[in-house]
Amino acid sequence: MKILVLNAGSSSQKGYVYDIPDETLPNQALQPLWEGKVNWTEDQGVAEIEVKTGTGEVLRESIYGDSRQAHVAYMLYTLSHGATKVVGNLSEIDVVGHRVVHGGQSYRDSVVITEDVKKEIGCLYTLAPAHNPAALDGIEAIEESLGNVTQVAVFDTGFHSTLPDAAAIYPGPYEWVEQGIRRYGFHGISHQYCASRAAQILGRDLTSLRLITCHLGNGCSLAAIKNGRSIDTTMGFTPLDGLMMGSRCGSIDPGILIYLLRQSDYSVERLDYVLNKASGLRGISGVSSDLPQVMEAIAQGNDRAQLAWDIYIHHLRAGIGAMLASLGGLDALVFTAGVGENSSEIRQAACDAWEFLGLKIDLEKNQQQPIDIDIAASDSTVRVLVIHTQENWAIAQQCWQILQK
Repeated sequence: MKILVLNAGSSSQKGYVYDIPDETLPNQALQPLWEGKVNWTEDQGVAEIEVKTGTGEVLRESIYGDSRQAHVAYMLYTLSHGATKVVGNLSEIDVVGHRVVHGGQSYRDSVVITEDVKKEIGCLYTLAPAHNPAALDGIEAIEESLGNVTQVAVFDTGFHSTLPDAAAIYPGPYEWVEQGIRRYGFHGISHQYCASRAAQILGRDLTSLRLITCHLGNGCSLAAIKNGRSIDTTMGFTPLDGLMMGSRCGSIDPGILIYLLRQSDYSVERLDYVLNKASGLRGISGVSSDLPQVMEAIAQGNDRAQLAWDIYIHHLRAGIGAMLASLGGLDALVFTAGVGENSSEIRQAACDAWEFLGLKIDLEKNQQQPIDIDIAASDSTVRVLVIHTQENWAIAQQCWQILQK
């Protein structure tokens, strides 16, 4: 079964093709036959495309067109033409899976995309303005290029639909609940994948584990996972809530927003920009939203960069503590995504706070760019895992399972 996965971002569209046997779904991730990426530049109508295949062929070029759909269509063209060809014809694709950031309350599980599903994804634009429109563009690009192929929506909010009301409902007026204002949580595909992979690595049944998964990238969120189900998470009604992130502020006193709107002549648009694009590591350090650049500035004696690091670690530890309280114990702490997988300093700083609980990392293992292994010390009471998140493989798995049904 050939499965195409599209993962839409605010300024990019990524594609992956997997060939999964019809009979059995492998336990571990397969390598994609083909990977494509379109990055949109600030120049209208121009995009950068990069394609590579499992056999090592690479294509890089600038492409031109009237719309993002045209750019995606060109990326798909490379699937069946030129040096990066991996299928004879696009009709060989059996199913296309899409990462959709927000499914609201209507969609808790992956679904085959219909006109009603497309309409609902569109209705949720205001809750995920950087991502849901891009996902819908991808869906429509597939309709243009592949016709009536089965398409599946896999929702980032779906895994967190098991949150208990006490964790999901905000303590505002009850009318908010009736309006759908609640904690949805995000990065759910990643958290779910990492929980399952953690159980494999530990040789344990997922339903017996208490896990905290730390998805730390430019966007950051934690999830408390008990018996395979998400019971708490840091992101909320939008991806702005929770931890300090690359350029997002995370949780702050809502009174600050009222103050700024009243006293500083902030427009809603300016406030949105400041909270999402000019806060977090970027806002405090004045250097970058990229952690390695902030760390480089610290090494050069930049006090604001040091402050950004200190705040980041404080919020990360506080978030882990909150998840720990929800779980009532912990079997494994999991680090994933760009920062979680690559920063030994972040992992050590996060773990140092919990030595009083008997959690200890092996300093040597932590420094060795570990992937999909346990880096806890042998006498640690809690296992510490570094897992390479594979959201695209997880989406492909969901597509395979839906087609089998």
